[in-house]
Amino acid sequence: MKHDQTLFELAQEAMAKAYVPYSQFAVGAAILTQTGKVYSGCNVENAAYPEGTCAEAGAIAAMVRDGETQIQDIYVIGNGEGLVTPCGGCRQKIREFSSAQTVIHVCGAEGVRQSFTMNELLPSSFGPENLEQAS
Repeated sequence: MKHDQTLFELAQEAMAKAYVPYSQFAVGAAILTQTGKVYSGCNVENAAYPEGTCAEAGAIAAMVRDGETQIQDIYVIGNGEGLVTPCGGCRQKIREFSSAQTVIHVCGAEGVRQSFTMNELLPSSFGPENLEQAS
């Protein structure tokens, strides 16, 4: 699977801007859309911890605000030994704007640690097409 150094670096830059005074656990995300545009986001905590915004949600919000709706690739980066995969809520948010070809790249400081398709990360998921079938 091909990895994009520019998107990895954009996710790193976003992680460096995270506002995490409570958990001290910074996360960054960078999205490449089907049309070639890029967006990034970082996690933002607040005093009502654990309420806050995940990095993936911030990047998706910026993407949607710009009129884009199709994620081609998303890079998620966090520190630590383990994989920093998107939380359950973010998996569903990514799913909303994904196709079968969407790839989620999970990164650490050294680069991409593992890449997943949307179906691997959220198998048998519920998406917009389920609602179309219900009508």
